[in-house]
Amino acid sequence: MHTFILDKPDNLIDWWEESVVKFADRKLFGTKNKNGVYEWVTYKEVGTRINNLRAGLAQLGIGNGDVVGVIANNRVEWPVAAFATWGRIARFVPMYEAELVQIWKYIIADSGIKVLFVSKPEIYEKIKDFPKDIPTLKHIFIIDSDGENSMAALEKKGAAKSVAPKSPKAEDVAELIYTSGTTGNPKGVLLMHMNFTSNAHAGLKLYPELYENDVVTLTILPWAHTFGQSAELFAIIRLGGAMGLAESAKTIINDIVSVKPTFIVAVPTVFNRIYDGLWNKMNKDGGVARALFVMGVEAAKKKRELADKGQSDFITNLKFKLADKIVFRKIKERMGGRLIGAMTGSAAMNIEISKFFFDIGIPIYDCYGLTETSPGATMNGSIAYRLGSVGKAIDKVKIVIDNSVVEEGATDGEIIIYGPNVMKGYHNRPEDTKVALTPDGGFRTGDRGRLDKDGYLFITGRIKEQYKLENGKFCFPVSLEENICLASFVQQAVVYGLNRPYNICIIVPDFDVLLHYAKEKGLPTDIKMLVERQDIIDMISEAVTKQLKGKFGGYEIPKKFLILPEPFSLDNGTLTQTMKLKRKVVLDRLNDRIEALYKK
Repeated sequence: MHTFILDKPDNLIDWWEESVVKFADRKLFGTKNKNGVYEWVTYKEVGTRINNLRAGLAQLGIGNGDVVGVIANNRVEWPVAAFATWGRIARFVPMYEAELVQIWKYIIADSGIKVLFVSKPEIYEKIKDFPKDIPTLKHIFIIDSDGENSMAALEKKGAAKSVAPKSPKAEDVAELIYTSGTTGNPKGVLLMHMNFTSNAHAGLKLYPELYENDVVTLTILPWAHTFGQSAELFAIIRLGGAMGLAESAKTIINDIVSVKPTFIVAVPTVFNRIYDGLWNKMNKDGGVARALFVMGVEAAKKKRELADKGQSDFITNLKFKLADKIVFRKIKERMGGRLIGAMTGSAAMNIEISKFFFDIGIPIYDCYGLTETSPGATMNGSIAYRLGSVGKAIDKVKIVIDNSVVEEGATDGEIIIYGPNVMKGYHNRPEDTKVALTPDGGFRTGDRGRLDKDGYLFITGRIKEQYKLENGKFCFPVSLEENICLASFVQQAVVYGLNRPYNICIIVPDFDVLLHYAKEKGLPTDIKMLVERQDIIDMISEAVTKQLKGKFGGYEIPKKFLILPEPFSLDNGTLTQTMKLKRKVVLDRLNDRIEALYKK
């Protein structure tokens, strides 16, 4: 096993206590009120609530190794409950509000939760009878309530009798995060204090500019996932920064303008939507605005390519300056006007979209990791980045590529991660732990990748998701799908062809773009009718084929297409909580229609 010299603080209580003293009067969390205005609370105000709740938990007998859970979206009470729990050396279990009741029940029973906080009365109504079947569950408190079983009442009890925080050891388990498996019950990932602290320390080393500015983020990612915690919640607390909480995915564009973030941590989808929206608007407006935009984009691209060779060109710089003044500045203002950069993970950022944002002055840095690695393993950052890669191994982490599990002659292999970010194991699942962890403590990711000569990691696919066509040639659906989603008519895509003569593609169109096209062509605007029309199927398949030609082998490009009238979503069970596709669910549901495509 590997031993590590950890940076201090190496537990989340010392992490918080240092910041609350240092930044007492600074703004910490901003929440939108009923009038749509952000109201802020300071480090000191949050600290008082943590102290009170910790004392309340002590009165309920919560101590070392006990388990406290929360079912809530991002809100001030989430970190209050978390830090109060850790101050009792107890374990914290976050759950999503948008979850199936039976999954909540499974997680609460499996983790042995004693005290549970739920965001609102509607959730309480769904779970109030759980204690009958789950003997470990002793108390349920409602956050949005002022009754006896409210979180506020427990804080009030605690305020009357304070209890000092206890500092956990680096190896103590801080959280059980349940991975939303694409099949079967979710697995509880045992994450230690040092997993989170080492991750946030390492990430911050790649962004020295964040120490030089007052950092404000718009919090989009759910804290119920490690990415939102390590990369944002804990990192920003360390910096004494502020976090404005996005109201919902639908309000992000307006929330950015209100919060005026200096940095954003998100997933590629957020930037893809902004990019698509810009091009759609420019194509719709046309005329001088579009011409200026295109001139600017081309000048920015040329400027970057010349800079890479150590060159510069007066006319190119002039065109860029003009476009920057008239067009790019407006784009930046629509993103709050203060953005110095962004970090993205969970899926690979398309390189063309990355280059676009870099060129207009908003660098987006790709990183890579998994729940089991807390999550960061490799990162691009302002001090070292390579577009198209997911960065180098972060501080104290090592990446090994195992070629023994892929086909002979391949230049890539399975990514194995070593470091203080690697989980303790899966809760109550020794067999799964044994499969996932190598004897010397590495985590087998199931992802394929390759390292370049400078140590930058490039993701090449999933070990489980790759497949062979009938002709024996390998296909990696994820990279095909990412490219297909760049076609303006496409929102989501799934490629399939296991042991088949050719690939087919299931497409969820961008409904706004499709409806605009239909109106222009005088076609009916009923989505269900549109997606069945052969002329629409042909038009989208043509756009996709054009997008893939030259980048992929002819055998990889899908030959038949199925267009769907509704998107993959959490609600219809085709996406996980972290917005990853449940590939098997999609393919099983559409099995008959897929078979029909191969018979045509």
